[in-house]
Amino acid sequence: MCGIAGVFNSPHASQYAFLQIYSLQHRGQESVGISSWDGKDIRTVRRAGRVLEAIKQEELNLLKGNNAIAHVRYSTAGDSGATNAQPIVRDTPFGRMAVVHNGNIVNYVSLREELQSRGVELSYSSDTELFLALLENGEEYVPPWIRLHPRDVEFMPRLLYSLKRIEGAYSFLMLYGDRIVAGRDPYGFRPLSIGRKGKTLLFASESCAFDILEAEFWREVKPGEVIVVDETGIRSYFPFQQERRAQCIFEFVYFSRPDSYIFGEWAYNVRKELGRQLAREDEVEADVVVPVPDSGVVPALGYAEESGMPFEMGLIRNHYVGRSFIEPTQELRNLRVLMKLSPNRAVLKGKRVVVIDDSLVRGTTSKRIVNMLKRAGAKEIHMRIASPPVVGPCYYGIDTPTREELIANQMSVEDIRNFIGVDSLRYLSLEGLRGCVKDRKEFCDACFSNEYPIDINRVAIERKRG
Repeated sequence: MCGIAGVFNSPHASQYAFLQIYSLQHRGQESVGISSWDGKDIRTVRRAGRVLEAIKQEELNLLKGNNAIAHVRYSTAGDSGATNAQPIVRDTPFGRMAVVHNGNIVNYVSLREELQSRGVELSYSSDTELFLALLENGEEYVPPWIRLHPRDVEFMPRLLYSLKRIEGAYSFLMLYGDRIVAGRDPYGFRPLSIGRKGKTLLFASESCAFDILEAEFWREVKPGEVIVVDETGIRSYFPFQQERRAQCIFEFVYFSRPDSYIFGEWAYNVRKELGRQLAREDEVEADVVVPVPDSGVVPALGYAEESGMPFEMGLIRNHYVGRSFIEPTQELRNLRVLMKLSPNRAVLKGKRVVVIDDSLVRGTTSKRIVNMLKRAGAKEIHMRIASPPVVGPCYYGIDTPTREELIANQMSVEDIRNFIGVDSLRYLSLEGLRGCVKDRKEFCDACFSNEYPIDINRVAIERKRG
C-alpha cells in the first residue's frame, strides 16, 4: 500500500502536496517524496522516513512551481527505504517526467526482462518505474472510440500502449511538463479521488487529504479512466473495455482512514456496519466491548450498539508510534505493538471482555495484545474479528505475499484460539462482509475467498521468475 497526492494550479503546490501526504501517512511510513514542475524542470525531494521528519521546510521552499505530485511508501515490491522512494523521475522521449503509484504490477518481472532485452536501462527495483520505461518502446495504442485532444496526440498513444501492457493494480499520477496525468486500472483495485479548492485541482488516494486543505471532494477517478489536466482544461479518456470491477474490500476493513470517502461509500459507515454484522452473528455474553485502536474502534462501536454492551477504551494507544501491520519486518511489528498499546486496568480488571480487531493476519500481534489484557486482570477475553479469516495472499498491493505467513492457512479457528490464548474466537463471515458494501460484485475479496480477478497461476509464474 502507498498513498499518492497531486496538486495542479496552485502557487503553494509543494506545500499542499506535503500536507496531503501527511494526512495519508497511515498508508505508508517507509519513505516520502515530492516532485514539482518549476516551469523548466522537475525538482524532487525524496527521503526515507515519515513526512514531518523527512522533509524540511527549507527543502519545500526549493520545490517551486504550481504543479506537484507526492507519495508515501509502504513497499510490496522492490527494496524498502530511500532506494525506491517515489516520485520516480526519468528522462523519456517526451522529456523529463515524474510518477507516483499505488498498487502492484503483477507482470512486472516479464515486462522488466523484456525492456532489458531491448537495452532499456532500469534504475530501480520498483515496479513503478515501468510506467515511464515502457514509453521508450515506441509502440502506440489508441482504441477506435477515442479521439485525442491535439495536446495529447504525441504523448497519449504511447502511454495507453504502456497501460495496455501492464497487468495488476494501479492508481498513478504523472507530472509531465505543465500537466498532470492521473489514472486507475480497469478493475479499480486502488482508490483515487479528485478534489477542488478554488481554481486548484487536487488528487489523492483518499478524500481525507482534501479535508486538511479545506478543499471539497469532487469525484473519484473511475476504474479504467485516464485524466489529463493542463492549462486548457480537463480531459478524460476510457481506453479499456472492462466490465468487471474489483475494488479492494480490505480498504474498508483496515487501510483507509474512517473519515475517507472511497469506492462510493464512507469508510466509517462500512466499517461500523462490519461491527454490527459481527454482533448479529455472535451470542457471547460479556461485560464490555473493547477495540484494538485505532482500526478496531469503529467496528467496535457498531458491535457495541448492536449487542447492547457498553463500549470502553480498554487499550490506550500511543499515537506517536506507527501502524504495526505495515512495518516491513516481523521484528519491527512486534516492537511496535509493545510501544503503541497500553492496557487500561480501570476498564479491564475483573471484566469479561469482547475485544474487537479489524483483522487477524499473522496472529502474533493478537497474541501479544491478549497477554497484555490478561496481565491487566481481564476475567475472560473473547476475540472478535470484523472480517473473515485471511486465507489468500494479495497480489494487488497488500503485504501478505505468501500463504505461509497467514495463520488461517496453518491453523483451524480452534488452534488459533489456543495460540493467541483467548476464551473464544470468532470471525465475521464472508457473506456478512459482502453484505456490508453496496454491490459485492464490484469488490475483490480474494484475501478472504481465494477468488482472484486476475489468474493467480500467471502471478505465481511471475513471482517464481522474480
